[in-house]
Amino acid sequence: MIKRGPTSGHSAHDLLTGLAWISPWLVGFAAFMFLPICISAYLAFCQFNGLRAPVFTGLENVRTLFTDPTFWKVLKNTSIYAAFALPLGTLLALALAVLLNMRVPGRTLWRAIIFVPTLVPLVAVAMIWMWIFNGRYGLINMCLGAVGIEGPNWLGDANWTMPAMILLSFWTVGHAVVIYLAGLQDVPRALYEAAHVDGATAWQRLRFVTVPMISPSIFFNVVIGIIFVWQVFAVPQIMIPNGGPGRNAYFYTMYVYDVAFEHQRFGYACILSWVQLFIILALTALAFRLSKRLVFYRGAVT
Repeated sequence: MIKRGPTSGHSAHDLLTGLAWISPWLVGFAAFMFLPICISAYLAFCQFNGLRAPVFTGLENVRTLFTDPTFWKVLKNTSIYAAFALPLGTLLALALAVLLNMRVPGRTLWRAIIFVPTLVPLVAVAMIWMWIFNGRYGLINMCLGAVGIEGPNWLGDANWTMPAMILLSFWTVGHAVVIYLAGLQDVPRALYEAAHVDGATAWQRLRFVTVPMISPSIFFNVVIGIIFVWQVFAVPQIMIPNGGPGRNAYFYTMYVYDVAFEHQRFGYACILSWVQLFIILALTALAFRLSKRLVFYRGAVT
């Protein structure tokens, strides 16, 4: 008996049924994402203060961008932050995941301890770390003082505001640790046994077995990390609204917020936002390009 495929009428009916089911999401996406994106693309070439009608000015905002010293300052600060916070956070999360994948006492408890900080609201995180970084009464400096080291004024010294923000970024490594643990659970034990039989050391097993096998998880976390480090905002905005001394911790999204809501220059804020988007897209595209050589997918045909 020959089974016939679905007719075009059935296909159209199925398509309409599917669209009907996802129509609430489509309407929400169109109204709250696609339409604002289109409006911001137009406002990027306008002068607009939110009160009067936007005035089209062509490439004026682009020319202002290249002569704006604050733009270059926040671009430099965010690049430095991303260059340290992302790789160091990736290494820390991977190291913690490898340790927690071993048979250590209280492993479940330690996993919970590492993940729970990611559930704390960002405002609470900022308040906690403002106390931890306090130059006189902070927890870090108290611990350093206990061993005879005079701690710096983390949030009041231009040389230490950026290291403080990078250190604070490790607070949320729990998300990445959970993903790495899931990847580690999927590594075949036979590969470790074969490597052990061949005389591989623990470091060699980590380098040549563990890392390649969980490289898709590493790639995923790196891409998500690129997005997050280039959009860092809430915690530094609460702790040091102006970026601290010398504005050394004044990040890109903080500047976009100030331009839009402090100075009511919504057109210029839009062009800043589009530049930020293109930077993130370019770095993500680079990550995908490198992944073709660095990420191993089991079962993939090359």
